Amino acid sequence: MTIRICKVSTAGTRNKIISSFKDLTKKKPEKRLIKVNHRKKGRNNQGLITVRHHGGGHKRKYRTIDFKRRKRNILGKVVAIEYDPNRNARIALIHYLDGEKSYIICPDKLRIGEMVSAGPHAALKVGNALPLENILLGTFVHNIELFPNKGGQIVRAAGTSARILAREGNYVTLRLPSKEIRAINKCCYATIGIVGNKDSFLTRLGKAGATRWRGIRPTVRGSVMNPCDHPHGGGEGRARIGRPKAYTRWGKPALGVKTRKREKYSNPYIVRRRTI
Repeated sequence: MTIRICKVSTAGTRNKIISSFKDLTKKKPEKRLIKVNHRKKGRNNQGLITVRHHGGGHKRKYRTIDFKRRKRNILGKVVAIEYDPNRNARIALIHYLDGEKSYIICPDKLRIGEMVSAGPHAALKVGNALPLENILLGTFVHNIELFPNKGGQIVRAAGTSARILAREGNYVTLRLPSKEIRAINKCCYATIGIVGNKDSFLTRLGKAGATRWRGIRPTVRGSVMNPCDHPHGGGEGRARIGRPKAYTRWGKPALGVKTRKREKYSNPYIVRRRTI
């Protein structure tokens, strides 16, 4: 992927950096693989806001991604690389030899016309999915399962990858993008390669309206609210929060406070915590 710095013609394009979209080969999605995506916009069944800053935005159709790589031991051909409005990574359209079609997360350096497959005996090449026990040490992988046959749950964002460090007993040790080192069952599947669209982090929206297009509503600082609305509110001018540390709108400690449960089921599988 390459980025495109917009020429300054309006205030909204002054700081705007977008993707060039040169890597895309198809504009319209496959009809059989899309479905209506009704977003709740942060409201419950009574219409009350339960999650702030959600709402509005352009309509999106959800592309059904095959995170499980269900087509085992069947070759598939990469037919197109498409844009997905629901994620910052690109998706690849696969045509399998038995006539079925599916979308997968598009790894970097996967080209049109290449063949991909999934299974314990698949070749060690970019785009193929294998159990972790069958992948060589030091290999970069993505779309990793946490539980066997549940589908990839982690390392799916643009430009991310995990590295296989060790293999011992029934578990394989990986270094995740957050630098956390974690043990995962050796039967879990992972896809070889780094997720594409690596320059996604360089994009800049340029104006507030572009954020609204994405369904994100304005965020108001607590220090500019009234005391009845936020613990940081009140005072004259740019007053301090008036407390020894920061709090959320509901009076819970914020900024640097650990929120992970102490008795989390996966604690024994974390070899080293992530760096903050």
